[in-house]
Amino acid sequence: MKVMISKKMGKLFAIAGLSCLAISCKVNKEETKALAKLEVASNKHYFQTEDGKPFFWLGDTGWLTFGKLSREEVNQYFEDRKQKGYNVVQVMVLHSLAVKNVYGDFALTDENVSKPLVTPGNNFNNPDEYDYWDHVDYTLEVAEKNGIYLAMVPVWGTNVSSKDSKVTKADAEKYAQFLAGRYKGRTNVIWLNGGDTHGEKFMDIWNAIGSTLKTSNPDQLVTFHPFGRTDSSENYHNADWLDFNMFQSGHRTYAQDTTKGAFKEDNYKYVSRDWDLKPTKPTLDGEPSYEGIPHGLHDTLQPKWKDHDLRRYAYWSVFAGGAGFTYGNNAVMQMYHKGEKKGAYGNREIWSDALKAPGAGQMKYLKELILDHNYFERVPDETIIANQGEKYDYLAATRGADYALIYTYNGRTMSLNMGKIKGDKVDASWFNPKNGENKSIGEFKNEGVLEFDPPGEQADGNDWVLVLTSK
Repeated sequence: MKVMISKKMGKLFAIAGLSCLAISCKVNKEETKALAKLEVASNKHYFQTEDGKPFFWLGDTGWLTFGKLSREEVNQYFEDRKQKGYNVVQVMVLHSLAVKNVYGDFALTDENVSKPLVTPGNNFNNPDEYDYWDHVDYTLEVAEKNGIYLAMVPVWGTNVSSKDSKVTKADAEKYAQFLAGRYKGRTNVIWLNGGDTHGEKFMDIWNAIGSTLKTSNPDQLVTFHPFGRTDSSENYHNADWLDFNMFQSGHRTYAQDTTKGAFKEDNYKYVSRDWDLKPTKPTLDGEPSYEGIPHGLHDTLQPKWKDHDLRRYAYWSVFAGGAGFTYGNNAVMQMYHKGEKKGAYGNREIWSDALKAPGAGQMKYLKELILDHNYFERVPDETIIANQGEKYDYLAATRGADYALIYTYNGRTMSLNMGKIKGDKVDASWFNPKNGENKSIGEFKNEGVLEFDPPGEQADGNDWVLVLTSK
């Protein structure tokens, strides 16, 4: 069945969203300055912009942005994320082969990835004359205006892996050529191949998409977004098209994950493993437990992951050498709207309300902390820790030549091997991941083993970063 819809009919799907087009939703392409190209830094572990400035990836999962947000809502979303310090948004281009946007515009003809439904001559700013891909273009413009890069998944993994999949290698390659051609020269595009899928399956299709995108536009970064508790490095680390690694630390608790040899909640272990791989490539957690989602996803009676859980995943993975971190929220990732019959994973919160979730506003403090110190020389260093613990007692440590950062999730006393950074003495302070405040605790000799006791009682979520700087 051919899936097409007229522009006049499409308008009926989102009348409320059209009122903004003449004013707040209009984006003047000529006034929007292109973002700097992103590249792998010379140390191969982190990112930088083309002019050599540090780029700390702070991402959000806005997976269903293209399909579920009107232009007015696109502006609202990206303006909010800019204010909260985000510089990357991860989004699906094709959530399904039958996907359409709020204006009723389908992405594909006959649900065939090789047949993008493009209407020639569409007017970028006229709601009567644009299609699905014009809406994608519009979103890219709004993201760019707000200093945000879009990390786009060409086609979500289930569309390839399902038993009745219509996606062939030839069609996938043709589709990738379309994407590469349409977004050639776009400086704020990053590609996330795959999409919550097992990397060892359908490798011919994923390699075809990845190779086509990278060969066509070598300046756009490409990675693979894998299934939960797996890592792109397991299958594609040596692929010519893969610029950096991404893992999905997942949504299950220690007790819920009974897989033999699994890293479970210890997401820093993915980073530690990737750090030592050759050739050296950046790595980051592209999908941890979402704020507001049930433990383990599917049982809605389970407790929900909270802001302090997201902080733990963020600081653990970044201090282990991660090139950044991607935050997620259950309502925002699915752009849940009032009136929808049923949200995924028990969600009932409106996406725009969830923008204000505590964890969403706390991620920027990690970014600011990392960028406040020498970015490119930073390395993970667990030898600083003299009383290392397991699970929530784990202490994460990272340092440069003249600074060290040590994170505790539960406020337990740290015993530290001093002398790991320069100087006979160090200044010490407690950094609060909840609000970014820094409180000095004095000057200490940089020798022997010293104990530091964080503020408050020991309890999960009483997290702190000890900041040591050389005198």
